[in-house]
Amino acid sequence: MSDNQSWNSSGSEEDLEPVESGHPVGIAEFSGVLSKWTNYIHGWQDRWVVLKNNTLSYYKSQDEREYGCRGSLCLSKAVITPHEFDECRMDISVNDSVWYLRAQDPEHRHQWIDSIELHRADSGYGSESSLRRHGSMLSLTSATSGYSATSTSSFKKGHSLREKLAEMETFRDILCRQVDTLQKYFDGCADAESKDELQRDKIVEDDEDDFPNTRTDGEFLHNNNGSKEKLFQSLSPKGINGIDFKGEAITFKATTAGILATLSHCIDLMVKREDSWQKRLDKEMEKRRRIEESYKSTLNELKKKSHFGGPDYEEGPNSLINEDEFFDAVEAALDRQDKIEEQCQTEKTRIQRSSPVPSGDIYSTAGTHRFSDKPHSQSSPALIVSAPHDVHRFSSEVEEMVQSHMTYSLQDVGGDANWQLVVEEGEMKVYRREVEENGIVLDPLKATHSVKGVTGHEVCHYFWDTDYRNDWETTIENFNVVEALSDNAVIVYQTHKRVWPASQRDVLYLSAMRKILANNENDPDTWLVCNFSVDHDNAQPTNRCVRAKINIGMICQTLVSPPEGDKEISRDNILCKITYVANVNPGGWAPASVLRAVAKREYPKFLKRFTSYVQEKTAGKPILF
Repeated sequence: MSDNQSWNSSGSEEDLEPVESGHPVGIAEFSGVLSKWTNYIHGWQDRWVVLKNNTLSYYKSQDEREYGCRGSLCLSKAVITPHEFDECRMDISVNDSVWYLRAQDPEHRHQWIDSIELHRADSGYGSESSLRRHGSMLSLTSATSGYSATSTSSFKKGHSLREKLAEMETFRDILCRQVDTLQKYFDGCADAESKDELQRDKIVEDDEDDFPNTRTDGEFLHNNNGSKEKLFQSLSPKGINGIDFKGEAITFKATTAGILATLSHCIDLMVKREDSWQKRLDKEMEKRRRIEESYKSTLNELKKKSHFGGPDYEEGPNSLINEDEFFDAVEAALDRQDKIEEQCQTEKTRIQRSSPVPSGDIYSTAGTHRFSDKPHSQSSPALIVSAPHDVHRFSSEVEEMVQSHMTYSLQDVGGDANWQLVVEEGEMKVYRREVEENGIVLDPLKATHSVKGVTGHEVCHYFWDTDYRNDWETTIENFNVVEALSDNAVIVYQTHKRVWPASQRDVLYLSAMRKILANNENDPDTWLVCNFSVDHDNAQPTNRCVRAKINIGMICQTLVSPPEGDKEISRDNILCKITYVANVNPGGWAPASVLRAVAKREYPKFLKRFTSYVQEKTAGKPILF
């Protein structure tokens, strides 16, 4: 075999393939913008992704390539999975590392997948060229040598069996030589017998009267011809190559007996070894079974931990998280938020106790405050006291909402079987009516509460004024006033804190505060705040949040008990009756049971927290009617 036809050391055929001139070396770099799932807080973010030399790398932007990549994956053993439902998404996983990527459109995703497969094929993975690159001869040689090593290593501890097998080889050689010797002996005997008969017949024909004489050495001589000294030499046993037949027979018998004994010993050893091997095999199989089960369990746990928090395990139409896991995750997140809020509240209380009350407080008892002399005035301009009608482009919608709340929200729910009492704590009662539309929970909620020492004006003021929003509202991440329509009507955009795995919610609503004019002097002093969703060009919905729709009303009525004698009215004489109604469409795909459980938990906490805040803010300050 010539040199150019010989196999190389790796068993590959690459040396046999002619190299074409002008063939491109490697595949060109492919890059572009893809959306990458970062985490459940930031969601999808655009990243500059580069495919080069069978490696996928990403950068925060194209301009930051010179600062180095933020992460990379070798595609040699990567698994590329186009998403089952999202035509723009693909998942790339290597072991327990997963990248969730989204292209601009399905065609763009196909281009990326084709480029990745092209790079993988060029690197020798995932294509037929890998057979030539890695060499089949080497694999065959390795397999053969491995088999040989396995078959011989089985006897490493069985020295006696190996020795007996060596004895068997020796006995076989001896036996073969003995068989050859005996065969030659038998052939020689057959030839000598044939020659003796021919010669005897010839002597009888020549001279029947002459008898041979017998010599003392036992040889037969012819009487007439003395030259024939050894007539029957071939008949002598010693004459056939000097073979000791008896000795050869004894040796042959001993050899066969040794072979049989050795074979018997080998069989005994192998039977014992077979039992031992079977036990070892059973143990190894059991060990392997346990290891495989442990491996599968660990792999599932790793996948669950690595993917939990990914886009497939958050709220969505094709979420992989079940309803129980969703509820547990939401409840755990709310518990953490409550703990953090409790710590923050404790710290605020400590700071407030150590700091003096600022002179500019709206309810300061200083004589310079314009309400200090007329605490009972209802026409005072200190806080917003709206006229019956405010003129702005949403005036008609506000009036409609006010009339609706005053007509329906104050109706008693005691005799209505559709309302279910879900929470009762002291003076506070929370009712709910279960309503679903297209699988989305739209349960109307109604709560009633009585708070001593505050007026309806004070409660509505702190509920409406955004300057105090962060003091009592713990679920809001940020908010801003998009537009001030009038002195008592604003459009507010606010985003709520993310409670994983639920999607983050935002809401755009108009908030208006209104004093309800009494029809007669016996009617209680009534204030109302209504919040309802609207649209605005400066706060369009985004992919980052699910836009919720709300229609909320807080109606506060002030009840005053007459003081004793000539005493002035104090906070001990006033009681605020609160009626809170909420119609919320959360949007999204959160399970109904989770939404109802969260509402049952959070609304009572909100009412208690907010009314306690108002009591603390108004304690020791002039009453605002």
